[in-house]
Amino acid sequence: MRRILWFLVGCLLVGNTWASFLPPKVAEPVDINRATVAELMRVPGMTATWAGRIVRFRPYRTKLDLVDQGVISQEVYQRIREEVVAHRIGALAVRGKKRDFSGMDTR
Repeated sequence: MRRILWFLVGCLLVGNTWASFLPPKVAEPVDINRATVAELMRVPGMTATWAGRIVRFRPYRTKLDLVDQGVISQEVYQRIREEVVAHRIGALAVRGKKRDFSGMDTR
């Protein structure tokens, strides 16, 4: 009984310090189709090698393409899946720049 009491007291004293041992969460998921290597490195569990491969083998339809195309392993995908997203690049995107059709007549 005493051990349980000391355990509970210890847990109360420790409080939220367990959160300091966990990797920080990324505020928004990182888009694997647009992020730089540096931006991908903010994802917990990401390495420079994996980030470079993600950038090299773009574009992706879904984030599962990372595993399906052999860019990263299933194990790495399990670590980063909550922190990444694959927004599709629009059909009008040409070499990273979007065309400006604002002055066109759309009749």
